Amino acid sequence: MSDKKISRRSFLQTAAVAGSAAILMPSLAACGNGKRTASPKVVGANDKVNLALIGIGNRGNEVSKQFIATGLCNIVALCDTDMGAKHTQEVISLCPGVPQFRDFREMFAKMSSKIDAVMVATPDHSHFPICMAAMREGIHVYVEKPLARTFYECELLMEAEKKYGVVTQMGNQGHSEANYFQFKAWKEAGIIKDVTAVTAHMNNPRRWHGWDPKISSYPAAEPVPSTLDWDTWLCGIQEHAYNHDYVNGQWRCWYDMGMGVLGDWGAHILDTVHEFLELGLPAEVDPLYLKGHNRFFYPMSSTLKFHFPERKDMPAVDITWYDGLDNVPKLPAGYGVSELDPNIPTVAGGKIESMKVNPGKEIYSKELTFKGGTHGSTLSIIPEEKAKEMAGKLPEIPKSPSNHYANFLLSVIGKEKPRSPFSVTGPLSQVFCLGVISQWTGERIVFDREKKQITNNPLANQLLWGAIPREAWREYYKL
Repeated sequence: MSDKKISRRSFLQTAAVAGSAAILMPSLAACGNGKRTASPKVVGANDKVNLALIGIGNRGNEVSKQFIATGLCNIVALCDTDMGAKHTQEVISLCPGVPQFRDFREMFAKMSSKIDAVMVATPDHSHFPICMAAMREGIHVYVEKPLARTFYECELLMEAEKKYGVVTQMGNQGHSEANYFQFKAWKEAGIIKDVTAVTAHMNNPRRWHGWDPKISSYPAAEPVPSTLDWDTWLCGIQEHAYNHDYVNGQWRCWYDMGMGVLGDWGAHILDTVHEFLELGLPAEVDPLYLKGHNRFFYPMSSTLKFHFPERKDMPAVDITWYDGLDNVPKLPAGYGVSELDPNIPTVAGGKIESMKVNPGKEIYSKELTFKGGTHGSTLSIIPEEKAKEMAGKLPEIPKSPSNHYANFLLSVIGKEKPRSPFSVTGPLSQVFCLGVISQWTGERIVFDREKKQITNNPLANQLLWGAIPREAWREYYKL
């Protein structure tokens, strides 16, 4: 590693003071005394889904409009911790007369019987309690990626999906586009087989690039905007004084609140690799390079190596993840041009800029090499000469019957099955949680896939749970 690591003892002491490494005791979780008030909501085949929107600004604005555009739902409630902010006003204007809330708990208490499903597009740290509260009410859940911020939050959400019998979908939209159907068809036809290595990369600028990694404290307190319910925004994480560098997407920068670039983009780049190669959970995660490593926010650049052992008749696979402006992977011979999928979703209308090497992946098998992009982008065989040779052997790729938003709503109605349910996307999200722990501690992780424990690092093992939630929020950790 290029930068000096923080010692494990120093990290544990300082993080404990900040409330970031306290273990959530297993006795608090999955203990069978959570509240459940309803069976899964049933929607008639010819009816529309009564949908509540939770998080309607920035990315939530775009997702809300996509759901409205399907024509398959009625918007029955709006919820955002800052209903008076400029970025929430467009969705409010699209839904005149719809009840508004700043606290999802109040919304469920008053309107649970009128809500069939929810869309959740809030900061990463708040995904878990909102999803858990909804599922207990028999309400179906669509949540933007990543599924949750900690490994065991993902674990509990998968258990809740089974217990409460609701339809779930995580918002990695490419999983309903050509990327999904091509990978599935090529895997079933034996075109993709014997994969031994994957490189994945996202080298575009991130919000924290340029911050000082020698930071020694969280940002100074600022006045809370009069329209913002800051306590509800925090949900279960430890107290933080309000600062503008926590909100409006800045939460993604901080270990306490977000999942960094790996959690942001990993589910769009590695989703099909993970599902169709049946990778499950890694046995090791090794931080090969961390530039600007500190205990508060994500490194300026990271290289993480995930090792997945043999599965069934498939060989072991190493996935190497690269992020950072100066940390581009070596590309294979015959790679050609790096293309950017024009269908990558916007955030508040902003498009991602094209780079010399755009977000994507390279897949190495014993016989073929593939290159791919992100979201709905399809794979190509490289070099071009090999692609021409294989052209006549490639199977036809089915067309998607529905986009990701319609797929969720049609699944609630009973006409389709969700393509990214928690049972599929939970383990994928857990892979990223393990990667984040390796980034945070700066240490190699050895993971017992059966016991779901980190065996070589007590601090890292504590971070599978994360900090003990504030008292009022602990009920959501009980099934």
